[in-house]
Amino acid sequence: MSASSESPGVEAQATLPEGVDLHARPAANFVRAAMKFSGPVWVGVGDREVDAKSLLSILALGAKGGTQLRLRAEGEQAGAAVTALADCVVNLR
Repeated sequence: MSASSESPGVEAQATLPEGVDLHARPAANFVRAAMKFSGPVWVGVGDREVDAKSLLSILALGAKGGTQLRLRAEGEQAGAAVTALADCVVNLR
């Protein structure tokens, strides 16, 4: 199945491990994972959603351990992007 720009995208939820805040090192790892994908990727907390490829935007979310993140991607690689980012989140240290 091929995704087009008209597709709604793919969404998933992932919870930051307890004791892991989305600060500099974990956020940088997350951004590196997001940048592997060509299409747009977002991460959200509550009613805020930011570009998952922007380190400053990720840091501005201020997500703490135990926070549920909403992951969203569009484009041909959307499913793979959301899966990879969810895996990244649960494995952050």
